[in-house]
Amino acid sequence: MQVLIKRNGMKRSKFHSVRKEKLATMPIFEARAVAKFVRISPRKARSVANSIKGKNVSEAFTILEFSPKKAARIIKNVLKSAVANAVNNHNLSEENLYVYTCYVNDGPRMKRLWPRGRGSADIIQKRMSHITVIVRDKEAEKAAKEEK
Repeated sequence: MQVLIKRNGMKRSKFHSVRKEKLATMPIFEARAVAKFVRISPRKARSVANSIKGKNVSEAFTILEFSPKKAARIIKNVLKSAVANAVNNHNLSEENLYVYTCYVNDGPRMKRLWPRGRGSADIIQKRMSHITVIVRDKEAEKAAKEEK
């Protein structure tokens, strides 16, 4: 969760201490999980990631369970990890969780040579992905909005 806190001419050290105090008092209603350097093309994984955005966690698990794609298996594990982080680290209720966002970024590419005719070669790029899933608690989110 990113919060914009204005610096207002403070020294950097003072600003960071003020920022940490404000962040410590804010309620936590989201958890994330990241899988890095996954050997799947980001283009293939994005179609699966977009299908679960905004869905309840139970509904997202059902979608991923019955999807025949390799990316579904990987994203399911990341979602499972995000839910576990929310329940164990932030004491959020699993029934109220929904997939706030799920995105796939490009990772590094492994480059391999493929011999072609007349002594030339083509470069094959084997792509990797960084998959991020963020889940939020609906009830805690509502309570935080009402406090403001």
